[in-house]
Amino acid sequence: MPLLNHKHNIDREVKKGIAWAVHAFTTCGIIAGFLALVAVLKGDAVVAFMWLGVALFVDGIDGSLARKARVREYTPNFDGASLDLVIDYFTYVAVPALMIYWFNMVPLDWIFSGTTWSLVAAVTVMAVSCYTFANVGMKSEDYYFVGFPAIWNVVVLYFYVLDTGWMVNLITVAALSILTFVPVKFVHPLRVTDWRNITVPMTVLWAAMTLSLVISSKDKGPTDLIYQIELWVWIAASAYFIGISLWRSFVKGDPEHHDEAPDHAA
Repeated sequence: MPLLNHKHNIDREVKKGIAWAVHAFTTCGIIAGFLALVAVLKGDAVVAFMWLGVALFVDGIDGSLARKARVREYTPNFDGASLDLVIDYFTYVAVPALMIYWFNMVPLDWIFSGTTWSLVAAVTVMAVSCYTFANVGMKSEDYYFVGFPAIWNVVVLYFYVLDTGWMVNLITVAALSILTFVPVKFVHPLRVTDWRNITVPMTVLWAAMTLSLVISSKDKGPTDLIYQIELWVWIAASAYFIGISLWRSFVKGDPEHHDEAPDHAA
């Protein structure tokens, strides 16, 4: 019996160590976010997006690792969900908001200088996103986001790659700020079960095209055929995510409540 108890204690300590390793992996997201911030202050948007991509990758898989490592069981005094929210606000909201201001993405000269309007847009992003992160109903029962999920890092990426003008940027920031409070559904590409066999490969395709477009954005020419093909593939993948979100919001609708747990419950 003492030997069995000793083995049990060793096994538990190993699993506790694995759980803490997952928390450490999650924390890598804030490091990547800070390096993105440094890149912004140096005026290097490409490097900033690369580090934000690293943070996005960490955030994309740490939840699955945490569930597999049973972190709630083995580190009960440490809230990984709170850690994740802190890091996400920094990488999804704070750094992109700074990019809007620092790179003057709303250079509108009306009443105030363009820089001031970029500052207003950045402050708006920071403020409305507080609601998203404090909203206990952020996700639906089938894991769609309810309201715009404050993925401003992705929004700023589109501003950069598509080289949109101040009017498009301003309208987009205003519209998404409003949609933060509207219960339309946005797909979570890794957790939603609807169309998962298509959504997961489409997510990988979108990420690959994003990486290539960001890396080659400085050197692209007006007749760069490969860049144009990648751009349209990226836009098509983006249209897919918009389409499934609209389908969930206006066609499928909210699932009916049943006494038994749904098949897709995690």
